[in-house]
Amino acid sequence: MKTRYFIIIVSALIIGGGVYYFIYNKGNKKFEWKSAKITRGNISVLVTATGSVNADTTVSVGTQVSGTVAKLYADWNTPVKQGRIIALIDTTFLSAARINAQATLEKAQVQVNQTKRDLNRYKQLVDEKVVSQSDYETYLTNYESACASLTSAKAALNQSLVNLQYAVIRAPVSGVVISRNVELGQTVAASFNTPTLFTIANDLKKMQVLATVDEADVGQIRLGQKADFTVDAYPDTIFSGDIFQIRLQPTMVQNVVNYIVVINVRNSDLKLLPGMTTNLKVKVKEHLDILKVPVNALHFAPPEEYISSVVDSLKMSWTRIFAKNSHNKTDINVAQNKYAFIWVKSGDDIFPKKVLLGLTDGAFTEVFGEIHEGDEVVTGSKALANAATTNPFMPSMPSRR
Repeated sequence: MKTRYFIIIVSALIIGGGVYYFIYNKGNKKFEWKSAKITRGNISVLVTATGSVNADTTVSVGTQVSGTVAKLYADWNTPVKQGRIIALIDTTFLSAARINAQATLEKAQVQVNQTKRDLNRYKQLVDEKVVSQSDYETYLTNYESACASLTSAKAALNQSLVNLQYAVIRAPVSGVVISRNVELGQTVAASFNTPTLFTIANDLKKMQVLATVDEADVGQIRLGQKADFTVDAYPDTIFSGDIFQIRLQPTMVQNVVNYIVVINVRNSDLKLLPGMTTNLKVKVKEHLDILKVPVNALHFAPPEEYISSVVDSLKMSWTRIFAKNSHNKTDINVAQNKYAFIWVKSGDDIFPKKVLLGLTDGAFTEVFGEIHEGDEVVTGSKALANAATTNPFMPSMPSRR
């Protein structure tokens, strides 16, 4: 029985000590406020994207005839003028086809001459009523057929001559060869798909950036907006361009709908090369010389422990401030959270102030209200136990003696 009473007494002492410690410590708990000053500056809303540099106009040069590449007069990075010969296709078979077409034409001409003489002779006989009309019409048909064969032979000869011309590959535009896809002696077959021999960039001083912008941001993009970007080759250089086009065809990148935005860029110093990867920023909105606060200040609310520990006079002051600034709660809801309360430090105390929210860049938000540059706004808190208060149940540190 004595042991049982002893256990009960010890348990009561432990519970009582814990309650005393909790109440005593709660009343002596202090708070450290994390704060930041209201500053004046600029806020910009940026749309970021990645893309690649491309020539303003790129032309693929192919061949319409099959054969072996006999000569190459252009290579990578070769400047070319419009009409310049850049390659030759072997013309052995093409020349033979032209000779055959010429012989076919001459044969068709002979046939026409023969049938014409026969037709003229039978016409006289018909006029003299020596032969029947049906025989005459047979010779007329032969003559007309020979004339049609002559026309076909002329077309075949013209086609063979055109094929010989197509064997000479000329530059369709002036520019720089940025790709050569054939080697000397290689056979190219122009049966169904035209093979590409060269790729020529019209003017490398005019470039385009093709940027991939997701559907959440493309609504903020407008034609004519300025776009700044960097490339890995020149990380310290900022290039600029103008948005020229927003292509309507969507593309899927990792299950996200994206759109291609085309930016025209001047490349006078030829630093930008086709294929370079770009990191793009488009400034869609900007407010200058405004008051701004960190975004964390808009989401701060005092902890319940602090509210319960402050004196009644401070609570009454808070109540008056909220009553003064929250008289029209309907407007706050309709404005879709355009209003918010920030907590401003005044000595060791903090007070709420209602502000109108403006532009935000994700880190800072523009604010309007009864606030001033340099005011300290609370962004967070940390509870600190009173240094004089110790836990009676914690073991003490051993003495150094």
